[in-house]
Amino acid sequence: MREDSLNTYPKARTTDFGSDGWAASAPSRIEAKVRLMWGGIAVAALSLLIVASILKPASEGLGTHRQLGLPQCGWISAANMPCPTCGMTTAFSHAADGNLLGSFRAQPMGALLAIATAIAVVVGGWSALSGSTLGPFLVGLFNARVGWMLLAFFIAAWIWKIMVHKGVL
Repeated sequence: MREDSLNTYPKARTTDFGSDGWAASAPSRIEAKVRLMWGGIAVAALSLLIVASILKPASEGLGTHRQLGLPQCGWISAANMPCPTCGMTTAFSHAADGNLLGSFRAQPMGALLAIATAIAVVVGGWSALSGSTLGPFLVGLFNARVGWMLLAFFIAAWIWKIMVHKGVL
């Protein structure tokens, strides 16, 4: 055994810090192509909310999509039961008008998605313009547990919509 290997310890890893205080190895800004993607997300989300704000929410809590030239929900026509997404357009329309309570009453999952869409406008726009890592950070928080919770909320919102439609609530 060599004598110099006995007294050699691994060198401590040193990290250089930039002038902004962040470690040089960790990117503090996102790449241009990722910034473009976040800009696209912001524009798409804003477009969705603009269309929703133009629509007049249906007083029945569903059917607002008909103003876009779409047909009546097939589930309502065939079985007099709302589909899992019934009321989402109405919920978005209420939310875009600032009526979050009306949005929740129309379709709880639609209200949550409308709020998430508004957040996407802000976060996407901020990440695109500033190069901030906020957008990628928030996406990184999404995991299987969050996905299962959203699925459970989606199913509960559908049950809510059925009960409202049948006059139980």
